[in-house]
Amino acid sequence: MRKRMADTATAEGEDLSNDRQFVTALQRGLDILRAFRPADLDGLSNREIAERTGLPNSTISRLTYTLLKLGYLTYADGTGRYKVGLPALSLGYACLGGMKIREAALPHMQELADTCGDGVLVAMGGRDEHAMTYLAVARSSRAMISLQLNVGSRISLARSAMGRAYIAGCSAEERTRIMAMIEDRTDPANWPQLRDGIDEAVEQVATRGFYANLGEWQYDVNAIAVPYRSPHGDTPMLAFNLGGPSYMLPGERLLEEFGPRLVEMQAKIARTGV
Repeated sequence: MRKRMADTATAEGEDLSNDRQFVTALQRGLDILRAFRPADLDGLSNREIAERTGLPNSTISRLTYTLLKLGYLTYADGTGRYKVGLPALSLGYACLGGMKIREAALPHMQELADTCGDGVLVAMGGRDEHAMTYLAVARSSRAMISLQLNVGSRISLARSAMGRAYIAGCSAEERTRIMAMIEDRTDPANWPQLRDGIDEAVEQVATRGFYANLGEWQYDVNAIAVPYRSPHGDTPMLAFNLGGPSYMLPGERLLEEFGPRLVEMQAKIARTGV
């Protein structure tokens, strides 16, 4: 299994090695920023960044130095570890602020979360390379327990309900590229089972409008999800999910009650025209 694709290939597998307009150094710098996760409370060392990106240590050292000088990273002398700096946060807010669908979708998401009750998390996410990133989150106002995921959290594209629903909503051509990217990153021994799970999601979305993932992403989490493609071209492909602890959200209730409600919510959002 290869941990990352070639430096000059996009997440969809497009080869840019002969594209004279493509700046590989910029791509590598962005790969470093993308390597950080919300759970990295203590930051990352150069070695850990190298492991996550697949880039050589010498390249990592130069790029982290540059990002540090520009403020996109901060550095702790005592630990030798980096954290993401405030300028990177401004980019995230600029992205969220430019997505009108968040404002339109959140009231519907909150209404669904409140209706479904304790333990339910309703989220909207978009694809970031091989992961899905949460762009909006709603929880029941009376929820005592729910998944500890928030805006900016990243979950698996290939294994989560949201990720598989996203893939199911793609065109056949786009889905083929994504599947090739996932296969490139997957142990060959695990690929058939993973491929079959994604194919099952495509079938479920086509036949009943939503996909149910019962403990496949995490054994104690049940979730359902639907893809969302805006009627306008200025909004990227997205997906909505509804999930929670399996002991609070049994599969039967997800399939018979919450699945149709999630499909109905998606339709309401589509009617807003965003």
